[in-house]
Amino acid sequence: MHQVRRVAMLSLHTSPLDQPGGGDAGGMNVYVRQLALELAAAGIIVDIYTRRSCAEQPDTVALAPAVNVHHVTAGPFGKVSKESLPALIPQMADAVSAHIASLTSQPSPAGPAGRHPHAARAGAPEPVPVNVVHSHYWVSGMSGILVARDMDLPLVHTMHTMARVKNNHLPPGQSAEPGIREEGEQQIVGAATRLIANTTAEAAELEAHYDGCEQRIDVVSPGVDLKVFKPAFRDRSRQLHGIGQNDFHVMFAGRLQRLKGPHVLVKAASLLRAERPDIPLRMTFLGARSGHDKYDLAQLLDEAGLGGMASVLPPVSAADLADWYRSADLVAVPSSSESFGLVALEAQACGTAVVATNVGGLPRAVSDGRTGLLVEGRSPRLWAEAIASLHDFPQTRSDMGRAASVFAESFGWENTAAQTMASYDLSLTYQYATPPGC
Repeated sequence: MHQVRRVAMLSLHTSPLDQPGGGDAGGMNVYVRQLALELAAAGIIVDIYTRRSCAEQPDTVALAPAVNVHHVTAGPFGKVSKESLPALIPQMADAVSAHIASLTSQPSPAGPAGRHPHAARAGAPEPVPVNVVHSHYWVSGMSGILVARDMDLPLVHTMHTMARVKNNHLPPGQSAEPGIREEGEQQIVGAATRLIANTTAEAAELEAHYDGCEQRIDVVSPGVDLKVFKPAFRDRSRQLHGIGQNDFHVMFAGRLQRLKGPHVLVKAASLLRAERPDIPLRMTFLGARSGHDKYDLAQLLDEAGLGGMASVLPPVSAADLADWYRSADLVAVPSSSESFGLVALEAQACGTAVVATNVGGLPRAVSDGRTGLLVEGRSPRLWAEAIASLHDFPQTRSDMGRAASVFAESFGWENTAAQTMASYDLSLTYQYATPPGC
């Protein structure tokens, strides 16, 4: 039996209600939402806190009987740049602390049968206090330090990405992460009761770049919604999206920014068009520009003369995204830095082979040579060769797709939730003590 009954989850700079694939919304949004739903299914109440972006947003949105998203007011309404968010950290922390304090005077949320599993058996259910603060990304982590201190609670933090790691793999034209973020992440590593890393590689980066203590780091792989992302009727998916029977369909899904690397695919496609005109290449990019990034993918395609063979489309729902994955011959993930790579896992769960950069958590998300290919770096030449090899060996590509769907089955969100609950329990054990070896 787990000790934790209620979690305050901080996702202050981006909301789990936002559509992934544009602005600041991406894999982390999916992570927070799906983790919260699985924790609730295991009997834990989850309160997610995010910054209010407009006056019309309700105070609380229920995602499930025991999962609520709370909009806290901090700073002006409207979009606030990441550069401006640090100034709002104290306001966000105060708003979250005040709301957590109010929860002890409210009845616990009802469960699927009208009563939460932890509610009293007779009369009004007893209020369930928050046991753990779980922050996501550095801005939330800085607020989480203040909230945990105010409320005398343990702090569990998931980085998702790290400034020093991103700066070590900075692609040309991409601005470096600011020093204030590096300093903030260093403070979080020192203050958090437990740190959750997506992979053993990320755990090693926490130790190497931030002097993180190995005994305080828990490795928890992100999951994939296997009810949505699954193999099914690939021909129908191709017909639905107008993909020709002979088209070799390469797909990209994610924010359209240099970090994610769609321009690498544009350059690789230019090489293939010149050197391998026999490949009937068709490309689809699903996503939107991120924040103030002036990255114009449609313009890059036009300048390369590829507009007729490529489409740039807005982000879509999870169900539609699964259909797009199934319509593809391969899904490309040419990121320069990636803590894990949910797109790679989702695509594989749909039975589609993946070509990804051999960086960050992608070697964990993709089994090289079995479920896809890992490319060293982002050289358009190497990417063109990888794409061509999967075109030239269709049986290998098909075998990879089948192996990919089996590989992804071990990454259900219920496993992520179970491992996260174990981290929460450890945070209670060591809230007032240092783990041995630290």
